Amino acid sequence: MRTRVFCLALALAALACLVASGRAFATVTFTAPELLGRPTATSVAVNAVADTALDVYFQYGRSAKAYSARTSTVAYAAGTPIVVTLNGLKANTRYYYRLRYRPHGSGVFSARPQHGFVTKRAAGSTFVFEIQGDSHPERVKKMFDAALYAQMLTSVAKDRPDFYLTSGDDFSVDTLKTVDAQTVAARYTLQRPYLALVGQSSPVFLVNGNHEQAALANLDGTAANVAVWAQTARNKYFPQPAPDGFYTGDAVPVPHIGLLRDYYAWTWGDALFVVIDPYWHSPVPVDNVFGGGSKSTDKWQITLGDAQYAWLKKTLESSAAKYKFVFTHHVLGTGRGGIEEAGLYEWGGHNDKGVDEFAAKRPGWALPIQQLMAANHVTIFFQGHDHVFARQELGGVVYQSLPNPADPNYALNNADAYLSGDVLPSSGRVRVTVSPQKVLVEYVRSYLPKDATAQHPDGEIAFSYQIGAPLTVSRH
Repeated sequence: MRTRVFCLALALAALACLVASGRAFATVTFTAPELLGRPTATSVAVNAVADTALDVYFQYGRSAKAYSARTSTVAYAAGTPIVVTLNGLKANTRYYYRLRYRPHGSGVFSARPQHGFVTKRAAGSTFVFEIQGDSHPERVKKMFDAALYAQMLTSVAKDRPDFYLTSGDDFSVDTLKTVDAQTVAARYTLQRPYLALVGQSSPVFLVNGNHEQAALANLDGTAANVAVWAQTARNKYFPQPAPDGFYTGDAVPVPHIGLLRDYYAWTWGDALFVVIDPYWHSPVPVDNVFGGGSKSTDKWQITLGDAQYAWLKKTLESSAAKYKFVFTHHVLGTGRGGIEEAGLYEWGGHNDKGVDEFAAKRPGWALPIQQLMAANHVTIFFQGHDHVFARQELGGVVYQSLPNPADPNYALNNADAYLSGDVLPSSGRVRVTVSPQKVLVEYVRSYLPKDATAQHPDGEIAFSYQIGAPLTVSRH
């Protein structure tokens, strides 16, 4: 009995010391859970944010039961992104990791849940990637339901895709009543708990949209403008690629930002992935004008820019990949439709009256973008912006428009802009399976429990097609 009393006294004394130090059982909230980015053959970056000053390290390895490596312990201030690169990895391999943390200076490390990821696939591998259209979380009820979004992303996570892409308009700042560094950053932190549902195990790649207002036309030479705030927040909370030997891309730093990480390319298995961006390289507003105003009447001013075009041309021409995928927010960054817009301006060479002005308007460019993609056998061009699923084809290139991921109205938006092809309403995402023999594209629908039926359950494959083997299309 005396022994028990003595032990209890010691425990209470120890607890009293910890309480007195202010560190007892400190509650730590991860306001931005783990999210992976910029995977390579030998590394991956992890980003997380906590509301408490922490000491942090990561454990990782090829076994889910025993970790073979760990990072050094680093102190992070409350609210400061924890950004760590896990190095020394082996290509074409699944790894597991977890974050270990403690309130700064305290003695005991706690463990976050374990997650996994895969490094660069070898040629000949079969793998899955998935992509969503514009999520627009600011358009509550009209185009966004939080429960449906979380449900959809949880479903994606169960597929364990190698990575996940968004197509822009996920961080819209246009409706903010006050626009400053803090309110713009809040658009990015708003998405983190959602995208971490997938991003904790599947690296996330972002495509710039028009409503982000991360655009050249918004720069004014100072650090206090919406373009700087948007791109700085983007790069702070989402680890995106910069040119490094594995990725190629935009190598020109911008004052007050550094490298933009706005356009980039990489090879994974048998496929080349290319993300392009008109917004950061057009001298005029590409679509909606920040703060109001009329859109440009001369769409020849809307451009990828000479440097990005030259990079795109080199990237497509120098790749021997069996499949090539190109991603951007929309043809020309504006307008509605897919192939309906593909003959216009620098994308197709003609003005809106049908006159070919390409040689005069783009001296030094070999081909308009559509013809460049066709000549280099681009497999699929993916775009968002129109909030609808639509599949079309032009010159051997599939134009794949993406549905909203979480529209509770399941709307058929902008369908009248598509004069041909297969057009279906939202909501859901597109799943792509790449194998040596073919590419399988599936439209996976999402329904709230109250809206799902036996005929149309959540997760139904509403439409699918294959490229590579004989082309087959299936509409359900």
